[in-house]
Amino acid sequence: MAITGRLVIVALLGLLPVVLIGQWLAIWLWLLLVALLAGADLVLAASPRKAGLSRNIPASVRLTEQCSSSLTIANHGRRRINAMVRDGWQPSAGARNAVQRVSIPPGERRKMQVTLVPERRGDLHTEHVTLRSFGPLGMAARQLTIPAPDRLRVLPPFHSKRQLPSKLRRLRELDGRAAVQIRGAGTEFDSLRDYVRGDDVRSIDWRATARRQAVVVRTWRPERDRRVVIVLDTSRSSAVRIDNEPRLDTGIEAALLLAVLAERGGDRVDFLAYDRRTRARVESRSKGVLLQQLVHAMAPLEAELIEADWSQLPAQIQSISPHRSLVVLLTSLDSGSTEEGLLPVMGHLSNKHTVVVASVLDPLLNRMRAGRTSVSDTYRAAAAERSILDRAALTEQLRHQGAEVVDAEPHDLPGALADRYIRLKAAGRL
Repeated sequence: MAITGRLVIVALLGLLPVVLIGQWLAIWLWLLLVALLAGADLVLAASPRKAGLSRNIPASVRLTEQCSSSLTIANHGRRRINAMVRDGWQPSAGARNAVQRVSIPPGERRKMQVTLVPERRGDLHTEHVTLRSFGPLGMAARQLTIPAPDRLRVLPPFHSKRQLPSKLRRLRELDGRAAVQIRGAGTEFDSLRDYVRGDDVRSIDWRATARRQAVVVRTWRPERDRRVVIVLDTSRSSAVRIDNEPRLDTGIEAALLLAVLAERGGDRVDFLAYDRRTRARVESRSKGVLLQQLVHAMAPLEAELIEADWSQLPAQIQSISPHRSLVVLLTSLDSGSTEEGLLPVMGHLSNKHTVVVASVLDPLLNRMRAGRTSVSDTYRAAAAERSILDRAALTEQLRHQGAEVVDAEPHDLPGALADRYIRLKAAGRL
């Protein structure tokens, strides 16, 4: 049962003249009359148990995009349902009109559209619908919470997708599929063509030259069908917010751009989300639907408040690709966890694979380093300088172990990582 503001207003309006008269009996009689009216209103209200619910929501939506949840309410009773309906979405679903009034005649149904603008990635849930059915006087209502569980999967936004066309053009130039030819790029034989002035004489095919009686050179292209293994760190360091975005989400953006670019470049892509155990995995045989597989695997990922166990990483990579591959590790360059966990295994990894370590650089460090107008600012600048120096020293140690390092601010990291992949492919290091 629920009472409305109308009941309170009616009770107060009636009590005012009675109180002025000063008769206690009249006051109690008035309160009894109001209670009887409320009781009659409650009895005449349609039972919410006679309502049937069905819901229709999209299977998935990208973060920051708008979608609509449709809730159909059927009246199986003999009285008209005049109700307030609340669809119980969790706050991060961004329900704009979760509470609505409906009026449903007997035997009919009404559709309630709830606009959702999700505020975070992952699986968002609604567990119930609350129905408050009012009587004809609008003074009292029957209320019932009906279980109606459902789920909306919010996929990563993939904002870096806008960089994909320019990166693909560069790949096509390397691969000889565009009008621009980059001589000498790649190490895999492509075709023969006539010699032109400026060609490297070492690329002359003497046998073909003898057959054609004209100088012929070999052309090369970047290697295709290589393995690219992307490892996303989901340990506690990925929970840090940099530039108002979790480090994990920035890593997801970079991984998506690199994965799609590598697949379009003819390489096989595997994805692994890892801390102490595997949180998600997408295998390279998902070719053709790789992006769909990746976004659905990444959507429910959350940072785990544990340290990563890097000692198991070589075995995880070996289980994915026993042959030489490009291993891209999206993690942090914090001196503590990386020095103690990642550095000891980096030499073993780089001996077997080409390793790229990609990390997010906090732009706040550079801003803090520049501000020295007060004593407190000077101390902050010194702390930022110390952090940057530690980061540079760790980067140098990783490079000494044979790894490539990409350290960029959040908005620059996806593009910088894609550029490093293209340079490695052009140099024949995949």
